Parts: sequence; C-alpha cells; structure tokens
Amino acid sequence: MRILILAIALATWSCGGSPPPEVQEYGYEVVHAYPHDAGAFTEGLFYLDGYLYESTGMERQSSVRKVRLETGEVLQKHDLPEQYFGEGIVAWKDRVIQLTYKSQVGFVYDLGGFQVQRQFEYPGEGWAMTQDDKRIIMSDGTPELRFWDPESLQEKGRVTVTEFGQPLKNVNELEYIKGEIYANVWLTNRIVRIDPATGKVTGSVDLTGLLKAGDFVEGQTDVLNGIAYDAKGDRLFVTGKRWPKLFEIRLVKK
Repeated sequence: MRILILAIALATWSCGGSPPPEVQEYGYEVVHAYPHDAGAFTEGLFYLDGYLYESTGMERQSSVRKVRLETGEVLQKHDLPEQYFGEGIVAWKDRVIQLTYKSQVGFVYDLGGFQVQRQFEYPGEGWAMTQDDKRIIMSDGTPELRFWDPESLQEKGRVTVTEFGQPLKNVNELEYIKGEIYANVWLTNRIVRIDPATGKVTGSVDLTGLLKAGDFVEGQTDVLNGIAYDAKGDRLFVTGKRWPKLFEIRLVKK
C-alpha cells in the first residue's frame, strides 16, 4: 500500500503537480483580542484551567503572574529578586518552573501561591520552556533545544532546530501543541512549528500586522513573544513584550 501511494504521488508530480513544501507557510485570522498589561515584558506564557500564567523580564521588573484571560487582570503575582531577569515558565504537576536569562539560576514555585520551593542551576542562558507530558523542553537562544527530566531538572538530551537544512538561531518562547513545538523566533514576526524528534521546522507562521500601528508606543512596545494553548478548547493565544493586547488566532495555510 505504501509503495502504491508513493507511485501515485510521483505520478502526480510528474504531471505538473508540486511536491509538498518542506516548510508549510501559514497566515492567520484573529478570532478575538483580549486586554494585556502593556507594562508586562512577556517572556513566558501558558494556559491552564481557565487562566493564563505569565512570566515577565527585565531586572527589577521580573515576575510570575496568574492572569484572567478575559480582562487581563493580574490575580496573583510574585516578584523576583531585583538582580534576576525572569525568562520562560512551564507547569509541571503542582509546580511552576521558571528560568532566568544569564544568571544560570531557575526557580520552582508551588502552582497555587507562587511560594518558592527551591532553586536550581543550569549552564548557559535560559530563554523558554514547555513540556510534552514526559519531558521539559528548554530553549537557550541557540539552535539547540534541551530535554530535561521534569523532576530532577537534569538535561537528558538535545536536538538542533534546522530550517531548510540550516540551524535556526534565536528560538525563543515555546509551546507544545499536538505533537509539535511552536516557537517564537526572536526579533521577527514569525512562529515556527518544529518536529521534536528531528528538530526540523515543518511550518512557518507569519504574524506580520497582528498588532496594529496605532497600538505601538515608541520606545515601549517590543517584539512578538508569548504562545499559549488551550488544549480543551483548541485555542491558540499569542502576544508580545509590552503589548496592550493578547490575541486568539487561527492559522491559515498559504
């Protein structure tokens, strides 16, 4: 059967059809726009049990917070010590785990009250995290993704992210969605979809124009960053650093 399907595909291509693209391109539709704290320098984002959880960066401004999606209201907040630049967060069981940028120190909080349970160390920079129910997946700004044991927080392996055969750097905020890793590419309006087994980029989402010019504040509004997914509702959310809005979007193949 597999041989027959391959033969049909080859025949189609030879008759003028095109082979499937190595990287599928996507645009987007906005489903809904929600308020977002324009002072939040968003580094990490996830959705859990009806709420958004967000980490913010910059020294003396870094925090972990629980946010009401519909209004953007910050319901609960923990401020990091002023020397730390907060980065990505991930939920694991009844805990929230957070990275910091260059300090090589991370924090583990209880999910219910953001009380610090412990801190841990890791080499290199910390950018973002997600999890696939078995492992924590961590980015550090390089083309490599690290896989951690979620209990010991020890590294168990790595994969190199490639696009068209070339390493892709600046892989930032992460979200695990339906067997793929979605990742912001820092300093761009792109999200890429990554096969976690191979590191290959299989899709590229162009979010140019998502935040309208009238919503930008000179010297304040920063780049696209922040991906969250509501698995039960099949809803995809994105925002940016100091953006006044958070968007629910639907991907559209180009």
